[in-house]
Amino acid sequence: MPLATHAGLPAFDLTGRLALITGSGRGIGYAIARGYALAGARVVLNGRDATRVAASAEALRGELLSHDPRRSPLEVQFSVFDVTDTAAAEEACQTLMAAHGCPDVLVNNAGIQIRGSLTEMPTEDWKRVIDVHLTGAFTVGRALARRMLPRGSGKIINICSVQSHLVRPTTAPYAAAKSGLVGLTRAMCAEWAPSGLQVNGLAPGYLDTELNASLVADPEFSGWITSRTPARRWGRVEDVVGPAIWLASSASDFVNGQVIYVDGGMTAVI
Repeated sequence: MPLATHAGLPAFDLTGRLALITGSGRGIGYAIARGYALAGARVVLNGRDATRVAASAEALRGELLSHDPRRSPLEVQFSVFDVTDTAAAEEACQTLMAAHGCPDVLVNNAGIQIRGSLTEMPTEDWKRVIDVHLTGAFTVGRALARRMLPRGSGKIINICSVQSHLVRPTTAPYAAAKSGLVGLTRAMCAEWAPSGLQVNGLAPGYLDTELNASLVADPEFSGWITSRTPARRWGRVEDVVGPAIWLASSASDFVNGQVIYVDGGMTAVI
């Protein structure tokens, strides 16, 4: 029985659903892929680094089978492509759909961070961050929506951020991209909801991840984060998994165009 199935709550069961999670070789993306797999879904991991994403897929297969030996290792696949390469992303999505069918769920999670002051930020760095977070979500979302729309169903979850709403110095391209992702989420909802798709954003707060290791290790910054967050701690990638399962499940079928903040209360207080 999938771990996310509880008596009286079958709507949270993802059994039989196929989910593509971009940028899922590690961190938030991998945690969501793992959560989906344990909730019954077939998952496709994605990343640019073939070695990393293949290893992550193999690790997830092993964990899945350890929980339920009846599950097939074929329920965990991976697809290597760069979301900023439009032609490669389109081709990969077509290959995926030909082999496994159109995904029921897409999580646009691929992302990078390049910090620097606005006055010194190279245009190439600005464009790179925008391309990964925003244009990549558009490209992959468009590719799958073209198949989801005729079918009349599909879930798209765009991973936003507290910086979709709040901004810090030196993170301008990231904040601009994540703010734009909120607008893209609503635009996708406006155009695609009439055909049966649900498109929502999930906005994590500051999480203790590999990419944030230097910030977590900085006593001054870490102290500021915990004092600024009503929950008085850094978030964990596991904190994002439950809301991600909800948005992927039939329990959220009437939720559309929304951004759900998973931030320990940071955006709710002054």
